[in-house]
Amino acid sequence: MIPLHVHSNYSLLNGVASIEDLIKYAGKDGLDSLALTDTNGMYGLIKFAKKCLEEGIKPILGAFIDESENQNINAVLLAKNNEGYSELCKIITARKLNDDFSLIGVVNKKPKNLFIISSSLELLKNINIYDNVYAELISTKSQRINTRKIFEYANTKNIHLVATNPVYFLEHDDYLLHKIMSAVRLNTTVENIDSKDLVDEEYYWKEINELKKIWKSLPDAIKASDFIADNCNVDLKIGTYKYPKFNLLTNEPSNAFLKKEAYKGLRENYFPLTTEATVRLESELEVIEELHLTDYFLIVWDIVREAKRRGMMFIGRGSAANSIVAYCLGLTQVDPIKNKLFFERFLNKGRSSPPDVDIDFSWKERDEIVKYVFDKYGYQNVAMISTTVTFRARSAFREVAKVFGFTNEEISKYSKYIPWTDASNLPNISELFPESKNINFKVEPWKSIVNFASKIANFPRHLSIHPSGIIITPQPVTNFTALEYAKNKGLGLIITQPDMYSIEDLGLIKIDLLSQRSLGVLRDTIDRINLNYNKKA
Repeated sequence: MIPLHVHSNYSLLNGVASIEDLIKYAGKDGLDSLALTDTNGMYGLIKFAKKCLEEGIKPILGAFIDESENQNINAVLLAKNNEGYSELCKIITARKLNDDFSLIGVVNKKPKNLFIISSSLELLKNINIYDNVYAELISTKSQRINTRKIFEYANTKNIHLVATNPVYFLEHDDYLLHKIMSAVRLNTTVENIDSKDLVDEEYYWKEINELKKIWKSLPDAIKASDFIADNCNVDLKIGTYKYPKFNLLTNEPSNAFLKKEAYKGLRENYFPLTTEATVRLESELEVIEELHLTDYFLIVWDIVREAKRRGMMFIGRGSAANSIVAYCLGLTQVDPIKNKLFFERFLNKGRSSPPDVDIDFSWKERDEIVKYVFDKYGYQNVAMISTTVTFRARSAFREVAKVFGFTNEEISKYSKYIPWTDASNLPNISELFPESKNINFKVEPWKSIVNFASKIANFPRHLSIHPSGIIITPQPVTNFTALEYAKNKGLGLIITQPDMYSIEDLGLIKIDLLSQRSLGVLRDTIDRINLNYNKKA
């Protein structure tokens, strides 16, 4: 039997168990499968899958989905296969982006590649029952009455039963930490938080033998858990890259087109052509083709070409300057032969990850070129990447102190002396950092506050937008990952739920289009010269 309803701290200020600790507990309990079902999200799902595979545990990928207008209507959705995983991504995206999202409507479409597990009587009474639907029996005392109703209703409607143990924290003593994080999420104090905004205090990790004793009178409900686990088999092909295609207007092969464009630049930059330049170009093109990067280079070339057409200022940076192909395509402005730069530092046959071509644009023009990418490759196939903002020492201390009722003035007396460091250092901050030597966190209530604050070190706090990264996918983005609005929904910016590291693990290709103020200053300077001296600078 496996816990089928497990939340991590990626449940954004709700669950308080780290993915690493969840997997560790699963290993200690002898589990060969483990599910992750964070609330309305897949923020940590890719990291979870990767870590599980590293530890020899089969990851079961899912989410706990509720109705935005009625959170009593909810269900756990588990992907049976890769198609189910893509369906899950689309459902989570709809839950986050659409005001009229209906979980009942989703379930009534009878998605064949998802298991639907619910302890919501309201949901079960309003859906068409089919083979993938399971009525969830929860073991806690607070759920006893609801579990009895679920059991009776399921028997009258011949709904499958499955026994579960929702997990939001690992030890019973972690319940207070869950309460603290819920208060942070709701911007209230621990004292004023409503019990309806908290999960059951029995939602901690129970050992398998304990669960088997609880459900010994319902052996089929226990077996159902194993059946579901055995029939959830998603292979995300982590580390396998999903390259987008560059759409040529002709039937010409992309490798031939790239070579033609590179030779145009070669003749412009190395006239008359030298053997050294030609041999190097051919050698680089061979590596690019062997690593299946032709379309990647053409996409970046196309972006740069459009920027030139619009008269934008831009500059390629980083190790891409080591490539004569990048130089001849106009992606960079540095001659790698003249400057004795080695291509292998940028790209070689032994490299396992895609190259990183960073293009800087004026801060005034960067949004315009990003919009071009969305328009060119389709809003379904392009997305901004998120970044996960985590709790560091100062933010952890401030938020925990706030939920215990301290004012900003009281908190600032201490927080201004806390350096930019890991929150785990808080209990010993005065010994570790000279600037904190006068802080006394060894007395109450500060001793307890820094103790709790240290426990949320590097916990996810909220999502933000990666400063430069966008992805272009060969199929709709929601085949691979879920999307949601950035923090300020009013701006209408949509980002991936997983961050850059998980996006790269998924094999999606990131392109960095950066914003630089110095290029904006240069643009303003040139424009003023043209205006004041009536000449083109």
